Parts: sequence; C-alpha cells; structure tokens
Amino acid sequence: MSSTENLNLLPPLIESGRFHQLVKAGQTISSSFSPLDNSFSAFITYANTDIPSKEKETKSRTDEEQPIYFSGIDIVPSSERRLFITDTLIIFAAFNNLLLSAENHPVGWLQDDNQVKLMRKLAIDYVNFIKECWVHASQPIPRPEGPLQFSSDHYRSLYTCFSLFVVLYIPEPGYDLAPVGDELMEWLNIHFIEPSTEEGDHLSALEKPWEDESFWPYLTRAILRGLTKSSAFFLGTLLRHESEDLQRLTTTLESLVGNQPRLQEFNAERDFAFSFRRWKDKVKALRIEMDEIPEDRRFDEFDNWWDRLSNIVGILEGRFEVIKRVCEDLGGDWKEVCVAWSIFVDPRMQRQHLPDVVSQVLGDTPPDPTNLEDMIHAALFSGRPAEGLRNASQLDRWLAAHLASIMAPLQLIDAEDDEDADLSTRDEHVLSYADYLHSDPALWRVTVEYMYSCGDVGKDRADEILLRVPLRLQEQNFEEIKIRAGDVVGVLKDVNQTCFQHKREAVRRSVCRIAAQTLVQKKDYGLAVSYCISAEDWVGLGSVVDRVLDEYIINGPQIFSQYAVAIAPSAQKLQTPQGHGLSVHRLVFTVQYAHLHELFERHEYQEAANKIVAIFSQDIVPKSWWAIVLCDAVQLLESGPSLLFSSSSASFMLQKLNEIFVRTSQGSGDDYLIVLSRKLKGGGETEALENLRGVRLALARYFARCTVFSAQ
Repeated sequence: MSSTENLNLLPPLIESGRFHQLVKAGQTISSSFSPLDNSFSAFITYANTDIPSKEKETKSRTDEEQPIYFSGIDIVPSSERRLFITDTLIIFAAFNNLLLSAENHPVGWLQDDNQVKLMRKLAIDYVNFIKECWVHASQPIPRPEGPLQFSSDHYRSLYTCFSLFVVLYIPEPGYDLAPVGDELMEWLNIHFIEPSTEEGDHLSALEKPWEDESFWPYLTRAILRGLTKSSAFFLGTLLRHESEDLQRLTTTLESLVGNQPRLQEFNAERDFAFSFRRWKDKVKALRIEMDEIPEDRRFDEFDNWWDRLSNIVGILEGRFEVIKRVCEDLGGDWKEVCVAWSIFVDPRMQRQHLPDVVSQVLGDTPPDPTNLEDMIHAALFSGRPAEGLRNASQLDRWLAAHLASIMAPLQLIDAEDDEDADLSTRDEHVLSYADYLHSDPALWRVTVEYMYSCGDVGKDRADEILLRVPLRLQEQNFEEIKIRAGDVVGVLKDVNQTCFQHKREAVRRSVCRIAAQTLVQKKDYGLAVSYCISAEDWVGLGSVVDRVLDEYIINGPQIFSQYAVAIAPSAQKLQTPQGHGLSVHRLVFTVQYAHLHELFERHEYQEAANKIVAIFSQDIVPKSWWAIVLCDAVQLLESGPSLLFSSSSASFMLQKLNEIFVRTSQGSGDDYLIVLSRKLKGGGETEALENLRGVRLALARYFARCTVFSAQ
C-alpha cells in the first residue's frame, strides 16, 4: 500500500460504523511496527488487561479466532525503481563528500566559484540521470516483469521539476545577476513542446498554409517561443500571399524576428540592452506602418490577417495584456506567460525579480491545484522553495529528499535544526525518503547512507537498521549465501565497512557480536570466532570456543577436529589481548587439542606425546580438560616397547593427576572432572575418578618400564 492516512483491511477487522460494539466489548484495534522494515501488523486486543478470571477462557478463545493483518506503509520498490534508487545514491554520496570537504573552507561555500561549479555539476547529473530514466520508461519494449511501478510521465515530472530548480537556483558562477529569460525559454521549450512537430509538418506541406485554421496559432506560438527557424519558414510563405500590404509587413517582421537580440550573443549586458532598445524602436516603426493600413485591406478570404499580425507585433512590443490574452487563446498556462514576460516585456529581468512577476500572473492564471508538478513549478518560480518541497514530497519523496539536500547548503531552507523541532527541513525530507527505502530490507545499504547524513536522529535510526542486518542471516536467502563465500565477506563485511565509513565503532562491534551468535547457531565456528575477535568480544569468544569443545564431548574427536580446523587461522593470527588471555588460551588449546587427535589418527605417537607435554607446559589446558588430556595419554603410555615420554615428562603428568585427586578431595571436583563426567555420558564424580585411577596405573607401569630401561 502507499502512504495514506487511512488503511482499508479486507476483510475488515471491524465493519464500518460498528467500532462502538468493539469498545463496548472492552476491545480495541492495536498495531505493531516491524523493526525489519516499515511494515506493521493490525489486530484486535483487549483495551483493559485486567480481565476477570471467569472471562479468561472467553478471551483466549476470542484471541485465537481474531486474524492478524500484515501491511506495508509503502510499496516495496520494483527492480526498475531499485536501479533508479541505487544509481542516484552515487550522486548523493558525491554531493555529501563535497559538503564535507567544504566545511573548513576559508572563503565560504557560496563565495567559492569552484565549489559552486561542482555543486551545479552534480545537480545537472541528477537531471541527466532522470532524463535517461524517463527515456527508458517511455520506450514501448516488452517488460517480462510487468508494467513499470512508476510511469514515464512520473519521471518526466521529476525531470521538469529538477531541471527548473537548477535553472532558477544554481546558475553558472557569475550569472546569478544576469537576465534569466533565455534560460527559462530553453527550459520551457525542452519540457513543454509547443507548437507540435506534427502541426508544422502538416502546414509545411500546404501550398497556401495561411488558409489553414492552425496557421496563425502555429506561427504566433513559434514566435512567442523564440523558434526562429520555424518562424522564418512560415513567415516566408506569407510572401506569396495575395495582399501586398501583408507581404511588405512580413518582410520587416521576418527581419525583426530573425534579429531579435539574445543575451548569449553579447559579451556585456549593457551592449545587449543597447541593442534591444534599438530593436524595440524598429518594432514601434512596424506598428506605425501597420496602423496606416486601411481597414478594408486588412482581410483576406479566410481571416483578418491584420489582427493576427497585430498580436504578433504586440508580443514583440512587450505588451503584457496581449501576451496574456494570446497565451490563453493558444491554451498556454501561467508558465508561458511568465517566460514570455522575461523575453519580451523585461528581457533584463533577473532571477530575484521573477517572483514579483509570477505573483502578478498567478493572480489571474493560478496553477492547477490538482497537479503536483504544476504546484512545484509555481513554488519554485515564486521563490518559495520550502513550499515546493512540501509538494515534491507528495509527488515523490525521492525528489523532495534530493532537492532539500541541495537547498540546505544554498541557504534556501533552514540548514540547522529549529529550536522547536527535532529535525531540520532538509533532514525531515531525507529521512522521509529513507523510511520509504526501509520498506525493502535488501536496500539497507542505501537506506543507512541517507540516514547517516541526517544528524544524531538519522544516525540513531541507521544504527538500529545495521544492528538488525545480521539477524536476517537466519533466513535462507541470497544474503546468507553470500556470507559463506569466505572469511569476512558478503553482507557482514559490507556492514563493517559501512560502520568504519561512518565511524560507528560501537555499532560495528555490536553487529559482529550478533553475527557471531547467529553463526554459532549454524555451527559456522570459523566465522563466529572471526567476528568475536573483530568485536573484541572476549566473553563471546570464550563461548564459541566452548561450543567447539562441546563437539568433542557430543560427537567425538573426528567431527570436533573438522570444526577446530575452521578456527585455526584466527588462533594463529591472534595476539593475547591484555586482561583477556583466558579466552584466547582456550582458543589456542582447542586448536592444539584438535591437532593432537590428528596425530593420533595418523599414528604419529611420538609427536602426539610431545604435543601433550607441550600443551601442559604452556599452561593452556583448562583445568576442566586436564582429566581428558591425561586419559588420552594412556594409550601413549602403554603403546609398545618404546618410551614416548621422558621420565621428567611422566612425572609432570603425575603432578597434574595428583592435583586433580587432591582438589577433588577438597571439594573442587567440579572444576576438574565436569568435562570427563560429561564424556562418560551419565557418569558422575566417582566414575570420573575411577577413570583417572586407570591413568595413575598406566603411569605407575610406565615408571616401572623406565626403571628397567635405565638399568639395562
């Protein structure tokens, strides 16, 4: 659904006009928003939680029968729309980088022509990209995915609005005080093409085009729009007219239209002004010549050519009442009147003078209140950018967000937070757009980029989105597949990079912790250890290591070794952090213990004996695992005629064994025997000690063999 004030559920939770029955039953309609996206659920609950016990059964039954509706506030962007969103993010990010680089500029943002040029260039990039989308959406090509989510006309509206904003508010440096008429006429002719090409083709094919009823409207509008070539061609056809008066006047008019001074033709504005005054004098002379034509010679068999020609001359004279009337007769609107004013009435009109003219024109020819595009144009023409933003947000929140992000540094809207508001105008529109993006969780990268540009409020919202990204890894989707491509890759790597980019270290560590917990559930212990280390979560690291060690107890040494191999690279790279050595030692022990069983598997018993002595000597064996390792040593103590341990190494193991018996007798048996008891699957402390007595017996026999060998 789109964002609206009302939500219609089908079938309804409660029929229209019957809400009072719900209230009478002590119930109400509740909703709950999803933290994953901007969707929500709607359901019926009891308004008063203090329900008598005799009603609990009824309540329970009622709750079970009540449906829960799930709905999205915004329609999730389609593939076409998603491409538009992600590509324009590149421009938005570049613009933000430009703003950051200008923060400490010694001259100031608006006084540096190079900075303004860069900003104008990025704004034009927006315009060009919207144009490409409009052209693409206009193509009549097969679309297997179905019709476009936003029509070509929608992108055309974005195109006209954004390009008008650039024309009016981001002129080339040094041209902010220059006449604006030519630029406005170019904008009008690009976006609102009149007269049509079809009309011109039709008239040009006629022997006497002035006999066609569309001839004079076409010619008048061509001159009104400054279309010199079309005007010259059809004025030339009038040289074949039966009236010699019209032929003579047309010759003069053709010269005037073709030689009307244009600002871009002059190096200085004063030269343009001088040339325009001389040109106006020639127009006045033409008017005098026209007035001398007798009334009875002003007609032909089809029309009053003199009146038609008088309208054209009235336009060239800059007579506002004529321009206004002609535009109305031609079906033009207030935009055409205002632009014609800037060309014919006051060709030296600057941007800052335009709102006064627009106000006068709109008083008689208001914009269409049902047309958001027209309302945006009117607000921008009138010098009311904040009002334009409000209308733009209704047309497309994309437009409002990107216009606001440029208006703020230009000081067209409040750049700083209002004392009475939580957000600036700019941030309000950008965050509204980000909320729309949040309707699609897959667009989280784009969403947080916009949010992080919006002060503390936006940063807090973006943090919450990033924190929930790893929770989505529990879903069987494409994002999960990506993460399994390597150590720290895919989605979580993107999250980390985003946190680094925006200096959100606390969020990054939290994300890593959450990711590690998710990965442990999937027994992806290698990545889980990596993320614990990245988050400097040493407690979490210890928990992951314990889960790996549990695999030995539950599934045996072979499966345990497979999991331990996955965490070995982290153990090799990790240095013991100060104050957190216990977890790291357990990690190292896990890897070393897995290696011990690999040696057993390969029958490399001497290396296995050396490994047992080494891990005890390095003091990395947790006390709860002493008994396990000592039990593993039994087969080495009793293997064949060779002695795999030195007498000192055997004595060292005996000391560890004796400590277990002594500590157990002192009540600390759980510290030493809990793992062995679990391995015995149901055995308690007594069974564990019995196993260790077997170790003691094996050591006694080993010492006896050592004595025999030394005697020989």
